Amino acid sequence: MITERPDPPRQGDERETLRVYLDFHRATLAMKCADLSTEDLRRQSSPPSTLSLLGLVRHMAEVERTWFRRVINAEDIPLVWSDSFDFQAAYDASDCTREEAFAAWENEIEHSRRIELAAESLEVTGYQPRWGEHVSLRMIMLHLIHEYARHNGHADFLREAIDGVTGA
Repeated sequence: MITERPDPPRQGDERETLRVYLDFHRATLAMKCADLSTEDLRRQSSPPSTLSLLGLVRHMAEVERTWFRRVINAEDIPLVWSDSFDFQAAYDASDCTREEAFAAWENEIEHSRRIELAAESLEVTGYQPRWGEHVSLRMIMLHLIHEYARHNGHADFLREAIDGVTGA
């Protein structure tokens, strides 16, 4: 994963702005994980919580898969880390390697990008069964920006606790 963050446009159109901000936040999570071993990435924030940087990467793979592939593309596929649709399962990265988690996350990001680029407009909708309604691609992109931003805040604290690295 490229960890250089894109510079969001100051006067881009809505779709370009959403796309670049989403990539900005994806890159931020990758930067928070850069140069860390699997063991470092598995380090839990506050046991018994299973929250870790590797768990965040796994969770975001689930988020990407759910919103773009399952909702917008209507693919009937399971979650990456849980056969029972337990989103919390992704946080437990105790038996996962850096390579496995990042391969899954990067794969889901590539699917997400392909689906977004193929969509005719931000008005395209998909059915979100948990909410019982259709949602637009616009809402999904905003939701993912929010989801990444929130978890990148967690990633800041997790990374600082591992090796003192802050910023970015």
